[in-house]
Amino acid sequence: MNKPLRRIAIFCGLLVMALLIRDNWIQYVQADELRTDKNNRRVIIERYASPRGDIIVDGKPITGSAETPGSDFKFKRTYKDGAMWAPVTGYASQAFGATQLENLEDGILTGNDDRLFFRNTLDMLTGKKQQGGNVVTTLNAAAQKAAYNGLKKQGGKGAVAAIEPSTGKILALASYPSYDPSSFAGNSTTTDTKAWQKLLKKNNPDDPTLNRALRETYPPGSTFKVVTAAAALEDGLYTNPDEKTDSPDPWTMEGTNTKLPNEGNIPCKNATLRVALQYSCNTVFGKIGADLGNEKMLAQAKEFGFTEEQFTPVRSTASVFSDGMNPSQTALSSIGQFNTAATPLQMAMVASAVANDGKLMKPYMVDELQSPGVDPIEKTDPEELSQPLSAENAQILQSMMETVVDKGTGSNAKIDGVKVGGKTGTAQHGVDNSENPYAWFISYAKGEDGSSPVAVAVVVEDDDAVRDDISGGGLAAPIARNVMEAVIDSKR
Repeated sequence: MNKPLRRIAIFCGLLVMALLIRDNWIQYVQADELRTDKNNRRVIIERYASPRGDIIVDGKPITGSAETPGSDFKFKRTYKDGAMWAPVTGYASQAFGATQLENLEDGILTGNDDRLFFRNTLDMLTGKKQQGGNVVTTLNAAAQKAAYNGLKKQGGKGAVAAIEPSTGKILALASYPSYDPSSFAGNSTTTDTKAWQKLLKKNNPDDPTLNRALRETYPPGSTFKVVTAAAALEDGLYTNPDEKTDSPDPWTMEGTNTKLPNEGNIPCKNATLRVALQYSCNTVFGKIGADLGNEKMLAQAKEFGFTEEQFTPVRSTASVFSDGMNPSQTALSSIGQFNTAATPLQMAMVASAVANDGKLMKPYMVDELQSPGVDPIEKTDPEELSQPLSAENAQILQSMMETVVDKGTGSNAKIDGVKVGGKTGTAQHGVDNSENPYAWFISYAKGEDGSSPVAVAVVVEDDDAVRDDISGGGLAAPIARNVMEAVIDSKR
């Protein structure tokens, strides 16, 4: 071979080698990256080429699929009572992607999860089309309905979270206002895009797509006094709920000339823990926080789950109790003001730990993942998250919270024949408390055997209500009662 031909042959050989290297690089190194690239339309087409598996509540699907004629996406998602269940399901949209369970469990729902490989291979050999699996939730349909309808009846913004204390199963997760994911599940520019645009916060200040039960933090107000009472009992500052505390009224916060006020003419001077919780005495719990100090109060709040995100598996925003506060700031934070902020799920966790004799279980909403043939793929086992207080102190705190409902500000949560413990809260809102406050209520119900089937947190923000009419006992407690009743009735 002469020299010019040899050079051409070598050059062609190098080109072929480069092509082979590039081809193998794409197929084996970049395959997953290209397969999951959001701009790869074939991925989205494949996702909607067959009906998605379902999200299940109480053995029944709350989702479905419908054919979409005239589109290269063959099926789109449908929802039953979509607005009620949106905080649980999220959405799966051909145009706008997926969120929450629809996103986190997308592999199971589409049938693309590696755990379904054997099933998919068998279907391919037998000529069956690939099918999606199911996501079985822990939710209680009756409790969810009671929560959503209660918020809707109030007409303002708000959220509810309900937990089974012994396991951590989430029984209800409602947010209002909400949205129907079916309204933008397709990719039509005339219907789906317009529906989506109407929901965006810039076009809708009520922000209906915000999951207030998991993603919004509010000052918890007096419901946080349950955490402060737990801190006092665990530290040994007070050991008997019926012994007098060292709590002058009025009380001037340390390092300031500011007196911490109580609401109305209530018996707070040196009040016992029980009476202080019954009447919601700011002076008692503010001084407890200052006496214990920031470090101990922060440690107790962390034991209940504050400062950490929770994954249910949907992420819940971390609730806040600050570090580095002076005594007066610690006092205000200990009554649920200053920087203290909590999600409804977090405050349901507080009530749940007290009801479960001091043991806090990790909250979760997915009970089981199923194959298309409904065979179990993965089962969630209950998991202990922490022990915020001893069983003895939890039972003391239970008796105090039950007094709040029997004789105090939480009487609207009473249920005939059922022992209910609770705590109201009316949290300041806006600069210098200029806006209408948030109405809170946390509670639990106990069965005849002493077990607690449900713990609840409710927050209501009603911009249109008369300020003097807003209270946790008035607005939030009736919703909590209805949710607890729904859970109790469903177990009978």
